Amino acid sequence: MEHKLITANAVREICGGVSDMTLHRWLKNDNLEFPRPTYIGKRRFFREAEISAWIEAQADKGEAA
Repeated sequence: MEHKLITANAVREICGGVSDMTLHRWLKNDNLEFPRPTYIGKRRFFREAEISAWIEAQADKGEAA
């Protein structure tokens, strides 16, 4: 399901239990190309497929190094 939206808390858990500050830093760092959230009201949501693709890309970069 490529259009499923997940909360920022779910993203933090998927990414290994990172803190909200780490997520904030990843969003501010353009070099990381971290997926941008969609805001509904004041809440942040991320597309699950984009998060999964970003994690795979990071793993590929690690294997190439």
